Amino acid sequence: MASEVEIRLDEDDLIVSKTDPKGRITYANRRFMEIAGYSEPELLGKPHNLIRHDDMPRGVFRFLWKTLHAGQEFFGYVKNRTADGGYYWVFANITPDYMSDSSLAGYFSVRRRPNFAAVAQVSDWYRQMRAIEAQETPSKAPEASMQWLIAQVEQQGISYMDLINQLEELPE
Repeated sequence: MASEVEIRLDEDDLIVSKTDPKGRITYANRRFMEIAGYSEPELLGKPHNLIRHDDMPRGVFRFLWKTLHAGQEFFGYVKNRTADGGYYWVFANITPDYMSDSSLAGYFSVRRRPNFAAVAQVSDWYRQMRAIEAQETPSKAPEASMQWLIAQVEQQGISYMDLINQLEELPE
């Protein structure tokens, strides 16, 4: 792996992917492949966490899956890893995708350039969440850091979505 070189998305970049219900990639747009550094055969059928960066706390993904399993869409900041060891931040919107009979077909994700002032704030939270996870057993770590995140939102006195909207409005 190369050193951690950051790729910054352009203002008009959209990274799009679809997965099956288990999170295996069934579609990746060309921009996703270009930024992540993977070919289509290297992505299709693979778990989406192939691009998960080690700096991402497991509690964020616990919260993401809890949100999706409740049938809601998820918005959040995610640091992804490229094939060569670099990274890129995205503002992700992930939604459940249903078939005509209302059964779950999978998930649809659109990622775009994040507000980098928000990334600075979120990075601090993620460091704290990883520290919490490091103090827990592997089975308890995701839940412990997710609960910490939920407590941080509650301390703001607003909903998670309101907090995300506020972060997106920060001046860069």
